Amino acid sequence: MVYDLDQTLYLELQPDRPDFDPQALEISRLSLETLAEDGLPAEEAIRKFDEWLSVNTPPGEKPVFVAFNAAFDWMFIHDYFHRYLGRNPFGHSALDIKALYMGTTGAQWAETSHNAISQHLQLPSHLEHHALQDALDQAMIFRKILELMK
Repeated sequence: MVYDLDQTLYLELQPDRPDFDPQALEISRLSLETLAEDGLPAEEAIRKFDEWLSVNTPPGEKPVFVAFNAAFDWMFIHDYFHRYLGRNPFGHSALDIKALYMGTTGAQWAETSHNAISQHLQLPSHLEHHALQDALDQAMIFRKILELMK
């Protein structure tokens, strides 16, 4: 099944606790002050994400969490879903694009950087560090790997 990359969701969350990683803010170019003013409360954002998953997951299927570094991204998603909804629609599993690439191509872990994989798959290798654009880029990499698997 091919999924429509036009069916996207992008939400910015209000900070829900005082701790933050200065390096993450620098990379994302987000501002805590702007997010506090313009972002959605975390519970509302997670509910919207859950609704989006329900609408975009085929009936009778379970959504699959796919990410370029699934271990890193899944922790955040799991924490927020449990904290605000009491459950994680993805369950306790995730599909890691880097590991799939290794298994498909025989590459070593050191050869699984975004840049290296993008070059091998002949895709643009820039990272915007914008959540939606990065997710779309990851989806393109994932699709290319699935093509290689055929």
